[in-house]
Amino acid sequence: MKEKALLGVDIGSVSTKGVALSAQGDLLASEYLWTEGDPIGATKRVLHALRKQLTDRTEITAVGTTGSARKLVGTMLGADAVKNEITAHAVGTLSRYPDVRTILEIGGQDSKIILIKDGVVADYAMNTLCAAGTGAFLSSQAKRLGLSVEDMGELALRSKSPSKIAARCTVFAESDLVHKIQSGHSKEDLVAGLCKAVVSNYLGNVGKGKQIGTPVVFQGGVSKNEGVIRAFEAELGESVQVDENAHLMGAIGAALLSRGKKREKPFDFQVTDLSFETKARECGGCSNHCEIISFYRDGALLDSWGGRCEKGMTERGES
Repeated sequence: MKEKALLGVDIGSVSTKGVALSAQGDLLASEYLWTEGDPIGATKRVLHALRKQLTDRTEITAVGTTGSARKLVGTMLGADAVKNEITAHAVGTLSRYPDVRTILEIGGQDSKIILIKDGVVADYAMNTLCAAGTGAFLSSQAKRLGLSVEDMGELALRSKSPSKIAARCTVFAESDLVHKIQSGHSKEDLVAGLCKAVVSNYLGNVGKGKQIGTPVVFQGGVSKNEGVIRAFEAELGESVQVDENAHLMGAIGAALLSRGKKREKPFDFQVTDLSFETKARECGGCSNHCEIISFYRDGALLDSWGGRCEKGMTERGES
């Protein structure tokens, strides 16, 4: 007898995450890797890894995608649910923490805050201007200090006097960090200061004007950094919960959102053996000159998107 499972893929600009869940929502397999500017290739690598972790008895009955490339990869996989990150992260988190009131999420290139009331999203915000409250900022500063991102959290916890790093924006923060380095601040204090700067920037921008209620759950790749966790707790004066699968919560939510959808046949992992290609062109059908993205599988058009009307949304006019 086949074991029915759900597949969820979260495709971001920095990392791609994939999970397989049992029909009850238990984690059966997972993978996290870098997107490297190739969401299709990254998705194929994720699927290869998941297939190796599953038994021959596992049958994927529904597929969900989320993240910045959710439309592209959703078309590639024939997804049953293609949902935005806010919805996916909320559903994933609520499945593990039904009483959650605030979700803090910091990824590689973006960050978001989601406020939950009575089990549904009541409000949310995402960063739109500054990268100083993201994982990419921490990663670039770790390189400047000759450290790996993985070592930053433990190093920050050793600090007795965190350096004060300007948190207004990336440019100011980097300039201030260089000045502190040249002034002789220890790496422990500098890293602790960076963690505090990320939190300060996040709360002052993404969380500005938001009523943060408890319980608070912190997720995204940066939630693995103990220094940032402690900085959040110090700033909020509250305990912050971090799930062991916090980095997978978007993919978990995408998988759960696909549950109950009607699918003609189980998902076939052999999709990884197929060739996919995208082509961009400017539509000349009207004065809008929309950029149309057409997506092909083994040379056959699967779908097109990007237009404001039906003109140019077919294969006609392709160069």
